[in-house]
Amino acid sequence: MKLIVAIISYQDANRVQKELIKEKFTATRLATTGGFLRARNATFLLGVNDDKVPDVLDIIERGSKTRVKVVPNTIISEYGSVSTLPTQVQVGGATIFVITVDQFLKV
Repeated sequence: MKLIVAIISYQDANRVQKELIKEKFTATRLATTGGFLRARNATFLLGVNDDKVPDVLDIIERGSKTRVKVVPNTIISEYGSVSTLPTQVQVGGATIFVITVDQFLKV
């Protein structure tokens, strides 16, 4: 038995959730916020049998797309002047943890 913790961009979360439901996987969805860009995410918690892990990972991979976003990069010089240079960063996709679980109960 495995616990899959998948942190997915908010923009992709509905698509992933629909596919998980379509394939009969139950998941708990939590609204979360990323630390770097403070962007909205969705964190999915799934308990699955070992043989189903590749299926879940495939669904998440198909539904999570990476994007390039331009964010301001503020620089303050020693003279007190401020300049904002746009920086491109990659956002989206998914961060996934697969954890071995000793016991899984639904009560």
